[in-house]
Amino acid sequence: MNELDQLVSSAQADFDAAPTPAELENAKARFLGKAGRVTELLKALGTLPVEQKKARGAEINQAKARIEAGLQACREALAQAELEAQLRAEALDVTLPGRLRGTGGMHPVSRTMERIEAIFASMGFDVAEGPEIETDWMSFTALNNPENHPARSMQDTFYVDMKDAQGRWLNLRPHTSPMQVRYARMHAARHAGKHPMPEIRVIAPGRVFRVDSDATHSPMFHQIEGLWLGANIAFKDLKVVFASLVREFFETDDFDVRFRPSFFPFTEPSAEIDIRFGSGPLAGRWLEVAGSGQVHPNVVRNFGLDPEQQIGFAFGIGADRFAMLRYGIDDLRLMFDGDLRFLKQFN
Repeated sequence: MNELDQLVSSAQADFDAAPTPAELENAKARFLGKAGRVTELLKALGTLPVEQKKARGAEINQAKARIEAGLQACREALAQAELEAQLRAEALDVTLPGRLRGTGGMHPVSRTMERIEAIFASMGFDVAEGPEIETDWMSFTALNNPENHPARSMQDTFYVDMKDAQGRWLNLRPHTSPMQVRYARMHAARHAGKHPMPEIRVIAPGRVFRVDSDATHSPMFHQIEGLWLGANIAFKDLKVVFASLVREFFETDDFDVRFRPSFFPFTEPSAEIDIRFGSGPLAGRWLEVAGSGQVHPNVVRNFGLDPEQQIGFAFGIGADRFAMLRYGIDDLRLMFDGDLRFLKQFN
């Protein structure tokens, strides 16, 4: 074995003995670095006669190529060993059950509101949504409920410590009636000068806020208010609409609807709406589910309409109450506690 063969063997032995990539690079420097043994041999070519340089240089370059090939093979072997060690450390037990991603579901109140919206849409009602922070004028004054009116006592309870550009106080809306005002005023402006004025048929779903909290009430709850105005809309139309809602929502014809005289500032006459089922767990009991009435002339004027030409009715449904009746829930607070054990029952 000549000198260059011994050099290649020595380099390969050092490469094979290197336990880590860093040690392998140190071994490389001893042979192929700037001060390495191969580099020294190449530098020594300058001392040889011209006729020997070419042959000697070719021999050294062949030895260098063999050393570099051995180095690359060791690099790949160390990389493969490192990968295999990593895979062993991160090995998965494929016999374990998989981790399923949980699927969400709709809240019972959301289900209820979507169902009610779909039923009213089938009867030609638009769906209008608006801000939850409203002006005092929209929440009360426009609805024939002026300042210091006793009917405000259970409603004007949550105020925001700021005013709008017109200097009117802001509050968390106690009902979705302000959206009726907004919708009717936009309708009046859009159809100004038209005769007859097109009907207004709209529901306004959303969250509302009042100070009230027990098993059947919450300071935050959901309401769906409806408005139907036209040239000749009467209470009989309200009864037909509401009976259709109950029939479709509860999927039964075995029920009665009654209207009890009541008072609301924004309607005259006014009535509470009760329903009674003929069968099932609630059979025989009258249950209050909505308030309603003929829209007050002052409110129609605040809509920007003529009460001599536009008459009709308004109503307000407690969506949470409908959900409780449909799903047999006896405590409203359960729906807002965020307890998945309760909510999963509906999905």
